[in-house]
Parts: sequence; structure tokens; C-alpha cells
Amino acid sequence: MNNILILGGDGYLGWPTAMHFSELGYDVTVVDNYFRRNACTELDVGMLYPVPTLIERAKIWHEKTGREIKVAIGDLTDPEFARSFFNGRAGYQWAVNEKFSGIPETVIHYAEQPSAPYSLMDYKHANITLSNNLLVTNNLVFALKDFSPETHVVHVGTMGEYGTPNIDIEEGWLEIEHNGKKDTFLFPRQASSLYHTTKIMDTDLFWFGVRMWDLRVTDLMQGPVYGVETDESVIDSRLKTLFNYDEIFGTVLNRFITQAIVGYPLTVYGKGGQTRGYLDIRDTLQCVRKAVENPPSKGKLNIFNQIMETFSVNELAEKVRRIGNRLGYGVEVKQLENPRREAEEHYYNPTYQGLLDLGVEPHYLTDESLEKMFKLVAAYKDNIRKDVIFRGVKW
Repeated sequence: MNNILILGGDGYLGWPTAMHFSELGYDVTVVDNYFRRNACTELDVGMLYPVPTLIERAKIWHEKTGREIKVAIGDLTDPEFARSFFNGRAGYQWAVNEKFSGIPETVIHYAEQPSAPYSLMDYKHANITLSNNLLVTNNLVFALKDFSPETHVVHVGTMGEYGTPNIDIEEGWLEIEHNGKKDTFLFPRQASSLYHTTKIMDTDLFWFGVRMWDLRVTDLMQGPVYGVETDESVIDSRLKTLFNYDEIFGTVLNRFITQAIVGYPLTVYGKGGQTRGYLDIRDTLQCVRKAVENPPSKGKLNIFNQIMETFSVNELAEKVRRIGNRLGYGVEVKQLENPRREAEEHYYNPTYQGLLDLGVEPHYLTDESLEKMFKLVAAYKDNIRKDVIFRGVKW
């Protein structure tokens, strides 16, 4: 039974990942400091429904499945806390078996401030983003170097690292020919927020650790995720993951569906030609699992682009409008002055074949899947606060 440590295990993706690997028979430990929950409280942005604490969710999971997810609550920017999971000193706030699970064979790293708007609200939130994200990753790299260089890290990065270059986006690497010489380099990065900048620096930190200390890392360049339900969460409604619909933490499709249900015009920024790669939350689980099952050799950094299909904001808005109207919501679309400095019309052609080659079977954004999302969100319609949907964070 493989031992997996999930950093950021309370989050939108972290908790579904924990259940997924637990159901597969892995020995799972999750770590979190409730950053996202606390940030939602600080900023007064609503979640669609209340979510039990991480400890409560682990207890519910054990009650329903008989499987254990160990829970540790703490701040991974503290190097000694981060190192405790590799030097035998880890303590758990909840576990069926309190015994140390042993050095993890795999670490899945989600433990970062995940929002571009949050990172640019002001200098204070920028500092929080930079210090949290970079210290967590650096602490992890040094813990691996000092205690467990054989451990495989699966880091969930972002397609936002690449920006919107006027060339095809390769999977992490680019071969360059210059003055008759050839070499391969990390694909040029050009982030559009400080959050995305920290993700570029994550990649650089891991690449340093791979080159200098022969670490083994897989970096997944993930696009925006949508959806709530996974095969594991349907066991009990209390096991559903977090769902934000505000402009700070909500992903665009989740936000559009929520807006449609309460009669709030869909918030299309600028011309709406911004194109990105998207994936269903169930495909995040597939991709991470395939990455775990196919680790790189020592001293190698694998990079995969983790998306399943691309859409412009206008295309997503039209899909939501069409399905929403079919369901009787009378959806309107409103173009707003773009609060972000970004290209609103651009070339976008990313490669994303690597994970498909490993066996990932995509869930595409069909009318049926959109209708299911509408029905799930509609069940919590009375919880939705219109005042938190759009406040106009600018950069």
C-alpha cells in the first residue's frame, strides 16, 4: 500500500484527490492550514454550501468506507513542520492509527494560494501569495533533499505560466537552435499575475532540485477546472468539495452557472476572446493518478499540460446561456470593462497529448454535463449572494 502525502488536502482539488487515492487503497495523509477558508471569511465571499472541517470530513469518509485519511493541521511555510513528514516527527490531529505512516513515496502538492485576483488586490495580499507559495515549495524541496530524494513529487501547476504566446505551446520544453547549436530549455514563461509568477518560480525551484540533487518531479500545467461531484463524493453530500462562485476563488464556468441561476448577467470581461484550456474535476483526478503511476526516473522533471479542450470566455458564456435558457433561467450575457490587463484576442494552441498517451479518458463539456451542474448548483440557490459575485478587483 503506497504512502501518499497530499499538501493542501482541504482545497477544491486536494480533498477529492485524498478520497480518490484512499478509495484506490493508498495510505493517505492530508495537510492543510485552512488558508482558503480563512481567506473567504476575511474577504467576505460566500461558498455555495457549508463544508465540514477537514477532520470532520475524514471522519465521515471513515464512517462511510472504513478507510482512513490521516489529517495534519499546520502551516507548511514553517520548515520544521514541513520536514516532520519526512523525518518521523509528524503528528496528526485525527487518525485511526496515530503511528507515523513512514516517509511518503509520493507527495501531491496543492498547498498554495490559488487565486490570481487575490494576488493583486494590494501589496499585502501579494506578499501573502509570494511568501506562502514559494516558502512551501522551497521547504518541500529541501525536505526531499535532506531526507527522501527518492520520493516522487506531483506538483499541480498552471497553464497560466505560459501566458498567451504567439506560437504553439509545447508540453513544458522547447528545443532551441541558435548559432548552429541546439539545446532544450523550459518553454518561455510570461505570467499575467503574481500568483502565476509564483507557479513559474515553483517550476524553477523543482527544476533546480532535479538538476542539483537528482529529485524526481512531475509538474502538471493545469487549466481552469470545473465541476463538483466525483465518484467518491456521491457517497455522502457532506463529502462534496469546496465551491466558490466569487471573482476571487471561483473558476469561470462554476461562476457563470451560479450567475445564470440567480439571474445575474454573465460577467464576460472585455471582448471575451480570452482562450484557455479546461477540464472536468474528475479529469484532474485521472491526470494526477496517471502521474503518480508513471513517475520519472531520478534527476528528471516530467511536464504535462493538463487540459482536455479549449474554449474562449465567449464560447463558455454561450454554452451556459443556451443550456440555462433551455432550463428556464432566461440567461443574459454582459460584457464588462475588463478589470484585468490581459490579451482579449490572441493565438492559443497548446499541446496536451502526454496525459492522454498515459491513458486519461476525458470527460468533455457536453450539454448533459452542464445540465447536471446547473441542477447541483440550483439546489443551493437560496445560499447564493449576488453581492459577492463581482466587486471589480483590478490590475
